[in-house]
This record gives sequence, C-alpha cells and structure tokens, in this order.
Amino acid sequence: MKFTIPQDAFAEGLQNAVSAVNPRSTLPILSNVLLQAANGELVLTSTDLDFTVRTRVEAKVGKSGATTLPARRISTLVKDLPKTDIEVEVDAKSMATLKSGAGVYKIFGMPEAEFPGLPAFDSAVEFKLKASDLKDGLRKTHYAISLDETRYVLNGIFFSFKGDKLTLVATDGRRLALAEVNDLEIPSSQEREFIVRTKAITELMRALKDDGEVVIRLAQNMVQFDCGPTTLISKLVEGNYPNYVQVIPTKVNERVTVERETLLNAVRRVSLLNTEKTASVRLNFTKGKIEITSNTPEVGEAREEMAVSYKGKDISIAFNPEFLMAPLRYLSEDEIHFELIDDISPGVIKINAPFVYVLMPMRVGA
Repeated sequence: MKFTIPQDAFAEGLQNAVSAVNPRSTLPILSNVLLQAANGELVLTSTDLDFTVRTRVEAKVGKSGATTLPARRISTLVKDLPKTDIEVEVDAKSMATLKSGAGVYKIFGMPEAEFPGLPAFDSAVEFKLKASDLKDGLRKTHYAISLDETRYVLNGIFFSFKGDKLTLVATDGRRLALAEVNDLEIPSSQEREFIVRTKAITELMRALKDDGEVVIRLAQNMVQFDCGPTTLISKLVEGNYPNYVQVIPTKVNERVTVERETLLNAVRRVSLLNTEKTASVRLNFTKGKIEITSNTPEVGEAREEMAVSYKGKDISIAFNPEFLMAPLRYLSEDEIHFELIDDISPGVIKINAPFVYVLMPMRVGA
C-alpha cells in the first residue's frame, strides 16, 4: 500500500474519521482507523460498533491496499506535520512509514482483516433532502437534547418522516424544540419515525454541508447518513418517544414580537449576576416594554428594559436564562415571537418559519 496526499487533506480526513473512536474501548482494533487506498482516493473509517464514520479524500495511489493505524496518534501526528505532501507506505507487517519534508515517521498498525465490517443497507428505506435543510433543522433543535442518561429515549433527536415533511424534535422535559423540513415526497408505505443518538447528531452537524443532498437510509435498528464524502452509520435509540404534540400549547393569550439579538444580549447581561443555585431571570411584560431582572441576595441585582409593541395584560414570568438563550443563539432570524398564556404556563418562541420552542417557567419568588 502506497499513496501520496496533501497534509491538510489528510489531517481533515483523519479529524472527521476518528470521531467514532472510543478511547475507553477494550478492543485494541477499535482504537485504530482503517485506511483503504485505491482508485485515486483514501477511505478512512473508524467505529465503536455503535457508531461508524467513513470519509473519502483524494490521494495519488501508487499501490492499492489497506491497513489500520492508531487513530489518535496518527491524527495528532499528521495535524502537526508541515503543510506539504505526505508520502505513506505500508509494508506486509502493517508498518506504516510517513515521509514529510525531512521527517520520516514509522508507526505500527494492525491488519485490515481484524477491523469489523460495516452494516448492510441493501434493502433500506431511503429518504433524500437538501443537506442545508437538515443542517438548519438540527441547529434549531439539538441544544434541547436531554443529557440525563437515565432518560435514554430523550438522548437524541426524534425524526418523523410523515406526509410531505420531516419533523425534528428534541426535549429534556423542561423545554422542547421542534423544526420541520417541508415539501418532501414521502409515500405512505415509507413513513418512518426513529430516534438518532446524540453522538451521531453532533457528528452529523459537522459533516453536513451548505449545498448538495443528504441521503438517509434506515434498516432495522440502524441509520445511515450519506453526506457527500462522509458517511455516518449509527445504532438508533430504542424505545418510544413521548407525545410531544401535547406539550405544545394550542391557545395563547398574549403575543409580542421581539428583536432576537437584543433579547439575547439583555438576558445574558442580566444573568451574569446569577449563581448556579439562583439561575433565573424574570421577564415582566407590561404596556410597551419588557423588563428583564435578576435578584441574587449574595451577589446583587440587575435590570434592563426593552421597548416592544405590547398591549396585553401584565405578565411576570421567570425562566432558566440558559434555556431562554439557547434558541436565540441558534436562530438566524432578526425577530422572534414570544407567546404567553400566564405566569405559570409554558412560554413559546416562534419565528416566521416552521419552528416552535416551548419553555417551562421557573417557580421563584417575585
């Protein structure tokens, strides 16, 4: 096996590929990345058996072949090499020799035969959509994924391919984010719902580009995402996702349009006087303004006002500031719509697009 590859392309390919490596794995081969050189490209693959990443990089292949090398070590080395072409040659004993400028590096690998095979998706149900649409939907929802591993069905994003749209939902029980990708053609026989694990979502957001298509293949308890040169394969989260529809208020009493970035900055500044034990900000909606306050006895208090076109009844409602700021960071729209029922019911953030964010209020003193 012998190939030549630019340092930056090799480093980027390794960085993408090694994301599936679990450093705590007890199987030595799973600490390695599989390198396959043939037909003018280098294919890099890593897996922890539950999650697999495969990415393709152009290379000048002098001799086809395959081997596996220690993932973290080879990735760190290549990243630190000069920005010039790297010559790689692997002998029959899986010894890799890297030549870069005046440097020569030899790394012991393991045979390709020991690396686990990839799942088959020959008879999978297939969905196609714009990569930018899926990337946008994941950006609008991923922050609401639960980090509580005891609630495993919430440790990912719920995908629902039904009718003419894809619905993406994430919730941790205290907030819920929902986004839709519309205008899809989904035959009723191919309608599916499944939960994609958090780790796969994180890497998928990195792999998706702003152009081109993403192809999603579903087979039994596995899902595959083809994102141009990178393919991700992941086991699905098993279990039934909760009924998220019943969490979204169907009737609201008040609605106010707010400048997203202005609200984000005000909440961030006011919350600086919070502590971990008193992480809350209060929004007081009155005629023509929103007053944002926090009061922490051992630290101090803060107050800011925003002028808004609000003519409804006075409502005072407290939220976790981090949960309130999360969608404001990831939305790109200039304005958001804040919908309220009363001071003890969930608040809702919407935009002029298929997106809903539901946030439970906090019970704190006035």
